[in-house]
Amino acid sequence: MKAPTNGPHGNSIPKSEIGRLLQDYLNYLEIEKNRSPRTSENYRHYLLAFLGSTGVSRPAEITDSVVRDFRVALARRGIKRITQGYYAIALRNFLKYLAKRDVETLAAEKIELPKVPARQIDVLEYGDLERLLAAPKGGSLRDLRDKAVLELFFSTGLRLSELCTLPRTIDLRRGELSVRGKGDKLRVVFISGTAREATERYLAARAKAGGAGDADDRLFVSIDRRGRVIGPITQRAVQRLVVARATQAGIPNKIHAHLLRHSFATDLLVNGADLRSVQELLGHANISTTQIYTHLTNKQLREVHKAFHGKRREE
Repeated sequence: MKAPTNGPHGNSIPKSEIGRLLQDYLNYLEIEKNRSPRTSENYRHYLLAFLGSTGVSRPAEITDSVVRDFRVALARRGIKRITQGYYAIALRNFLKYLAKRDVETLAAEKIELPKVPARQIDVLEYGDLERLLAAPKGGSLRDLRDKAVLELFFSTGLRLSELCTLPRTIDLRRGELSVRGKGDKLRVVFISGTAREATERYLAARAKAGGAGDADDRLFVSIDRRGRVIGPITQRAVQRLVVARATQAGIPNKIHAHLLRHSFATDLLVNGADLRSVQELLGHANISTTQIYTHLTNKQLREVHKAFHGKRREE
């Protein structure tokens, strides 16, 4: 989640009592809660914006009215409700931290999160998905890599960042691998036979092509126009290859790499997987995150209704 521009303090933490506590909190997120650098940076942005806008210098100065005025200001700036929620979450969690340290301030429970519309996501139609997976047909290292990327992406439901950091030494014979995802949480994902076969062909071709320094320990690599390995693959490179292969497959809709993760989840649910299992496979901390996929399967209910409803009345 991207934070808007901060207030008068810019990107520096103020030298005040609340500033020192904020720095302690950010250290706590990084060291004790093991949050990612991106998460810590987002919290820093949101909380600095709050301090910069309100002029608060002590925890006791954070009151109901101060928070309310700040949230009104956010709304009047035209900031989306979901982003307003990010500010509220950051502030509420900071207040919880202060309470744990017995610092007198506003109770975190006083801050209510704004109601936002249910998140809507896109997913590839099954026919488009099949054409995308079949798009890389050649025998070049680039074609074989792209085929392996797409098949492994769909087979495992990995996040883009997780896919790009997979080690070259994964044991494909086991048909599963352990992945360390968000929040440093470990989960197991599974490799289909099609994905394993595509990855094995790619690795065999890659062994002939040789490595390129720091690319040697990564499963997927960047390849130049001459077919040479030039370094580890980047998230942007994966996004480009997905778009290019979608264009090649004649898919007219806007495509992004994360659609393969969405398709993975939806495919499981449509075929009868329970929500808790899909949550585990995706590495979601909360099942509410996984529930965003259920609206995509509602069209299956129409077929169930059509097949089974009112049969006795037709007799």
